[in-house]
Amino acid sequence: MAKGGQTPEPPGSPEVRAAWARKEAGDVAGARRDAERLLAGTPSPEDRALAEELLRRSSTPRALYGFALLAAAVFTGLLLLAWTRYA
Repeated sequence: MAKGGQTPEPPGSPEVRAAWARKEAGDVAGARRDAERLLAGTPSPEDRALAEELLRRSSTPRALYGFALLAAAVFTGLLLLAWTRYA
């Protein structure tokens, strides 16, 4: 337990902490690669949980794909309307 003025050591192995540091620095792709590499081995249960949490937090939300599809459909519709009007 940390005494006054001391900060406790963050949980996880140095590899997991390095992956989280990369994510916080903005290198999400590198952090995901590190987490997947860690999960490919035999990590401790704590490291496995932290790596899976990193992968979950850095994945693309599924709703974003739906919005992109909707935007593409609207754009195509507007393009067809313009083409039929001016052709």
